[in-house]
Amino acid sequence: MRVTALLIAASLFAITPALAQTPAPATPATAETPSTRLAALFAQSDADNLKRNPLGLLFRGDTSRAGELGEVITDAAYAAEKRAAENELKALAAIDRATLSADEQVSYDTFKWQRETDLAGLQPALLAATAPRPVDHFFGFHNFFAELQSGESAAPFKVLKDYEDALLRSDQFTLLLDLAVLRFRQGMKTGVVQPKLVVNNVIDQLNNLTAGGVDGSIMMKPVQKFPDSISAADQARLKASYTRMVGQRVNPALIRMRDFLKVEYLPVARDGVGLSAMPGGPDLYRYLVASSTTTNLSPDEIHNIGLAEVARILKGMDEVKARVGFQGDRPAFFTHLRTDPRFKFATAQAMGDSFRAVGSRVDLVVGQMFSTLPKSPLEIKPVPPHREKTDAAGSYNSGTPDGKRPGIFYFNSYDLPSRSNYGTETLYLHEAAPGHHFQISLAQENEKLPNFQRFGGNTAYAEGWGLYAESLGPELGMFKDPYQLQGRYEDEMLRAMRLVVDTGLHSKGWGRDQAIEYMLANSSMSRTDAVAEVERYIAIPSQALAYKIGQLTISRLRAKAEAALGPKFDIKGFHAQVLMTGALPMAVLEAKIDRWIAQGGR
Repeated sequence: MRVTALLIAASLFAITPALAQTPAPATPATAETPSTRLAALFAQSDADNLKRNPLGLLFRGDTSRAGELGEVITDAAYAAEKRAAENELKALAAIDRATLSADEQVSYDTFKWQRETDLAGLQPALLAATAPRPVDHFFGFHNFFAELQSGESAAPFKVLKDYEDALLRSDQFTLLLDLAVLRFRQGMKTGVVQPKLVVNNVIDQLNNLTAGGVDGSIMMKPVQKFPDSISAADQARLKASYTRMVGQRVNPALIRMRDFLKVEYLPVARDGVGLSAMPGGPDLYRYLVASSTTTNLSPDEIHNIGLAEVARILKGMDEVKARVGFQGDRPAFFTHLRTDPRFKFATAQAMGDSFRAVGSRVDLVVGQMFSTLPKSPLEIKPVPPHREKTDAAGSYNSGTPDGKRPGIFYFNSYDLPSRSNYGTETLYLHEAAPGHHFQISLAQENEKLPNFQRFGGNTAYAEGWGLYAESLGPELGMFKDPYQLQGRYEDEMLRAMRLVVDTGLHSKGWGRDQAIEYMLANSSMSRTDAVAEVERYIAIPSQALAYKIGQLTISRLRAKAEAALGPKFDIKGFHAQVLMTGALPMAVLEAKIDRWIAQGGR
């Protein structure tokens, strides 16, 4: 599971993402108090970030610069990001934190962590291990851009300007593809290359994007059905322009990249899948672990936490096996869950309908646990065909704060016989309500927050909340069916195994097949899912660690608050403390909850 919109910037830059409405006006330069200086810094930082990265505006629903991709993956772009982080940290250090309010201190500490993390990732040694690998099969901008141009993502196609902006973006995209090839060539000289597995997956994706020619391109969808506001003459002109752009510029650039990867790059790509097999890889992995988890845990510590969690969850699965009366050992039970037809969806439509049914049940009771509910609507859709083979089982794409673009929960119906119906409740809770849709929407809709808290984030918080939301199932009336409870254990097991497998791959020399077999031995997940998961960890090291580490932190903080406050503990109040200041690093969140406890839960 993943949060699509929050991670787009990470696919283009080695910095913390900050996506989404127009920047707040900067506070006048005459501001004199620490509070006003802090607000001015946040506002200026956000405005400057959007100047450098105009796609952030588009994801906030602002189309004023929708024709620009911005300068990315160039030396100048990285240097600009580094200067910005250095200058903003210097300005932050000049503000007396002790004089700020409690909420301002939360903002101060979160901003400081984000910019320090950004700056660390932009140091020469780490940048040398990241910049020459600009594309992978999970966060590659080839897929991101295709979806952006499809009319089914953040870019609207409602008025003439929207169509013209898309043409401008397409022209820049072709240059970006060629620049990526230059970056790959840079890595070929230093030995900083992607694994062969990743390269082959990207080649497959590029084949999928170009297989239909011009008429079959996902980027032609907007001119296949126009809004009534576009005149017939403009429709004809635009269709011709899009045909030329896709046929003469975009598809040839995609094919150039594919041929380069296949003919020149693949032979020198590495056989080893872990970062430990790449120059600079061990240091990069330690940085990525710290960034993804927002903690100081080492890969070894995380590996051991994962082993302990796997053992605990297996006991719960054994209890389910006994409860349903299954005669056989655990491997036989897993095989039964994988293969029995009653656990399969008949159609993709039936799969989507099952998630909608869960959503209707959650809507009836979720207000009992949350004092504020999102205003943004939620849609449930299948993953687009061009990326379903390598995509997660579910994902969430955030909407806009004004609700004009809804949040979307994507479910993956690829290889339908491999998908199990006993995981519908837990997947919905994670991706939709009260998971990512709540967490992201409530932050975006809170106009009292600085923009970097409304629209930015970190993976440990976002995915930790999603996994914590799954744990609320019993309190929301879920998991009464023992097989849905098994689905809950399966999803929790997935996150626990990730701690073992990701660290195994990147710090302990594990291979792809070893990782797949470990996941199959400790869960009922299909081989299709296990392969997709392991290849994801290979492509984006450390990201998958964030889920369980974040959830363990949030769950521990709830237990601490319940024990300390006793009858004064209010679940709505706790959830408000966690959610209503946006995505926080784990240490900042813990300090906030400790302060709430000290104040008696008020």
